[in-house]
Amino acid sequence: MAIEEHTKVRPWRAIDRRRSRRIHVGPVAVGGDAPISVQSMTNTPTADAAATIEQITRLADAGADIVRVSCPDTDSTAAFSEIAKASPVPLVADIHFHYKRGIEAAEAGAACLRINPGNIGSMDRVREVVSAARNNGCSIRIGVNAGSLERDLLEKYGEPCPEAMVESALNHARILDDLDFREYKISVKASDVFLTVAAYQALAEATDAPLHLGVTEAGGLRTGGVKSALGLGNLLWAGIGDTIRVSLSADPVEEVKVGYDILKSLGLRTRGVNIIACPSCARQGFDVIKTVEILEQRLEHVSEPISLSIIGCVVNGPGEAAYTDLGFTGGGKGAGMLYFAGAADEKVSNEEMIERIVDAVEDKAAKMKAEREAAEKSAAE
Repeated sequence: MAIEEHTKVRPWRAIDRRRSRRIHVGPVAVGGDAPISVQSMTNTPTADAAATIEQITRLADAGADIVRVSCPDTDSTAAFSEIAKASPVPLVADIHFHYKRGIEAAEAGAACLRINPGNIGSMDRVREVVSAARNNGCSIRIGVNAGSLERDLLEKYGEPCPEAMVESALNHARILDDLDFREYKISVKASDVFLTVAAYQALAEATDAPLHLGVTEAGGLRTGGVKSALGLGNLLWAGIGDTIRVSLSADPVEEVKVGYDILKSLGLRTRGVNIIACPSCARQGFDVIKTVEILEQRLEHVSEPISLSIIGCVVNGPGEAAYTDLGFTGGGKGAGMLYFAGAADEKVSNEEMIERIVDAVEDKAAKMKAEREAAEKSAAE
C-alpha cells in the first residue's frame, strides 16, 4: 500500500510536512514536496580519487541520494573533477574557511558547497564564491555546528544554545540573500539531541529555506543510531526536514541504512525491504533472530519497496502478515506458513524457508520494477 493510501485509511499516520522552498543539489530536488533525501559523507582521503569513487559507489548502491566529500586542500580539489565525473550521485564539497577551495570545487563539478559565508573572509571573497556557485549551478549549504559557533555569539549567549545557533544560521543566510542567491539550505547540528531538536524547531519558524537534518558526532553504530533516530525522528514526525544525514563512527554505508530505516519507520520513504519481526520467545517455531539476520543480508540488494513479516508463531503471525506484502509465520513441527498479501499460500519447511522467502521477495521486486519502468516509459511518451 502506498504512503498516500496509508494516510487516507489511517489518518493518524499522516505527517504534515513544513512547506519549504525547493532548491536542487544537481538533479536531486531538496525542499518543497520533494522526497526527503538521504546523504552520507566519504571518509577516504579525497586526493585518492580511486578510493573515494569506490566509496561513493558503495554509498549510492546502498541508496544515498547525495554524498558529501571533504575538500581541505588543493590536492583534494584537484582530484574532485575526476571524482565528480565518475560519481553516480551529486556531490557536496565540504569547505571550511578557505574561499579558494570553494571556487575550485564549484568549477570541478560540485553540485553543492557546504560553506558558511561568514567564515571565509571579506565580502569580496564571499562574492567570488557565490559567483562561482551561481555560474556552475551549485547550491550552498549553510552548516552551523554547536561545536564551532562564532566567538561573539558564545560571548553573547554564554554557551551553545538554540538561540545562538539560529542567529548564526540567519546571519549567514542574510549574506546570501543580500547577494540575491537563494539556492541554499541550512543545518544547525549539535551532538546533544535536545539542543539539536530545539534549534531546528526554532529555525523552521524563522525561514522558508530547506533544512538539512542531522545529530552531529552521534557516536558509534548502535548509540549513534539511537540518538539520530530520537533527534531526526522527532523532527521528521513534526514535519521538519528536507534532507538528512546520520553521522556515525562507522562505515558510511551504515549511515545510509540507518537513515532509510528512520524514514521507513515514519512512512516517509519506502526504499528496500522493510522487515517486521518479533523478538522471539519460547513459542517460536524457528530461530527468528538468526533468520532475520540472514534475510537482512540476503535482501540488501533489493531496492523496490516491499514489506516482509517474520513472526515466530501463530499468535501474531497471521495478523502481521495481513498488513505486509509477504509474511512467514512459524507453525511448529519444523514448518511454517508463507503468506502473500495477507493470504496463506503454502506450508514451507524451516530448512527451505530462507530460500523460499528470498525467491518470493526477489520475484515480487522484479515484477514491481518492470511495472514501474513501464509506467515511467508510458509517462515519458
